Amino acid sequence: MSRLTSWLDRTAYPAHADSWDNLLFRQAVLERLAVARDVLDLGAGAGIVRELDVRGMGPRVHGVDLDPRVLENPFLDDARVGSAEDIPYPDSSFDLVFCNNVLEHLPDPGRAFREVARVLRPGGVFLAKTPNRRHYVALLARLTPHRVHEVVNEWRGRDREDTFPTLYRANTPRALGRWATASGLPVERVRCVEGRPEYVRILAPAYVLGIAYERIVNATELLAPWRVILIASFRKPGA
Repeated sequence: MSRLTSWLDRTAYPAHADSWDNLLFRQAVLERLAVARDVLDLGAGAGIVRELDVRGMGPRVHGVDLDPRVLENPFLDDARVGSAEDIPYPDSSFDLVFCNNVLEHLPDPGRAFREVARVLRPGGVFLAKTPNRRHYVALLARLTPHRVHEVVNEWRGRDREDTFPTLYRANTPRALGRWATASGLPVERVRCVEGRPEYVRILAPAYVLGIAYERIVNATELLAPWRVILIASFRKPGA
């Protein structure tokens, strides 16, 4: 990290921690744990996102991922290999399902939402954090080949094997609402959030432009639809 980038961090974002978006999503998950008996981390992977380790905090934590490394995920009490479109658990198994940076990878979001609705108990909640398709990061991702994503994430400290192809088929507030409502999971809330521009911090000039963008879209709620991440909650009707 350059001296200029470090100075910009201290000056523009003195209160921002690394992985601020994951910390924000962790708080959303923790707020729901008190009333949950069984929780599903959908797309849990190998357990590389430490902010989503909620094991031992009350509910039993289950996990599903296509990656066989999920079976060794230390954040889970129980793990199974499977997909979001075919969740390998019985009906009404969970009070809370959460997924972090998963929806953008799904080829069939409708089927995934139906599966989440199936495994939730009545009154259960689905929480999701996912990139906003309208943001410049997602736009650039759609315009560049996957190998470029691997290189960029490697620069940012993530292994290439943990970078997956993106499709962005459920990645606007409207798209989330459409898929969820059709699957029997009415929307509680969709938050659009912009924070420190992580993807452009690797180059100081780009970082300056990212800071300017962040200030602009946070200046008014009219520009909220162009913020970087979506944090959404959905509730299954019932008890």
